[in-house]
Amino acid sequence: MPSTPAEQTAHLKTRALAIGFDLVGIASAVEPPHYASFQHWIAERFHAGMEYLARRAGLRGHPNRLLPGARSVIVAAMNYAVADADAVPVGPSHGEVARFARGTDYHRVIRGRLRLLAEELRQLAPEARCRATVDSAPMMERDFAQLAGLGWCGKNTTLITEQFGSWVVLGTLITTAELTPDAPMADSRCGSCRACLDACPTGALVAPFRLDARRCLSYWTIEHRGPIPDEMAERLGGRVFGCDACQQACPYNRNTAPSRHAEFQPRPGVHPIDLQRLLAVDESGFRAMFPESPLLRTGCRRLQRNALAILHQTHGRDRACQPRVS
Repeated sequence: MPSTPAEQTAHLKTRALAIGFDLVGIASAVEPPHYASFQHWIAERFHAGMEYLARRAGLRGHPNRLLPGARSVIVAAMNYAVADADAVPVGPSHGEVARFARGTDYHRVIRGRLRLLAEELRQLAPEARCRATVDSAPMMERDFAQLAGLGWCGKNTTLITEQFGSWVVLGTLITTAELTPDAPMADSRCGSCRACLDACPTGALVAPFRLDARRCLSYWTIEHRGPIPDEMAERLGGRVFGCDACQQACPYNRNTAPSRHAEFQPRPGVHPIDLQRLLAVDESGFRAMFPESPLLRTGCRRLQRNALAILHQTHGRDRACQPRVS
């Protein structure tokens, strides 16, 4: 049984890859390098209506605020890129879904693998405590991914890896165990490139590494709970859930290896979505259409709101395009 921190670290990395993660690295539990920038981002109101980010901002200042006594952070990534992702044309009565949401909800996929990795850690160090986080917890995962050597933060604010570009989803396992950290990835390798900034349909990337969610189509189609302003609705361009424009423009995302994970393969009827069919279902029908899908997190009413906005832009207002949800 591995006993030294170096031996335990090597064993955990081997097991993480065997469990199904594509990348894994170790970072020390420290204050995230960009925590001050995050606080400034909140102060500028760039988080739009996502008030939960402001309410829980202080928890992001150090992993020990989520797990007292934290010493190490295991960061794991999974590639969700799909071969020929843009091969299916999106017609005027269909909606485009961001690539991360075309298969099974990644929260479910990663959380299950982190549980297995936590069991491995407990066998190595029974006294160690750990806590898994997947996106929804107040954890600056991209910072720790960079500290763990997985990649760097691009100008579009996504994590970019050498192997898979930015087509990755992340999970972390915070632990009180003392593990051997990896060498951090150097700061951004984006150089003078500004392809992502130029590709953004709304100008949400107001500067390199600065995203204003008040202009981001992913925010408006996924997070926002009220009506979509006309200015944003006019720029949807058929996007019913999320936006991949900045990632599609990134040179690091060209010729990346497709995902080996069946969970991330597109499910029938998810992309492109038939908007008229979407508008015709009630809540139970919606859940039957998209089982275990990230679309469930946004919900039936908001997806129907998005569908109406798209159809209004392509066909004009039509009584036949009204949702049946009361």
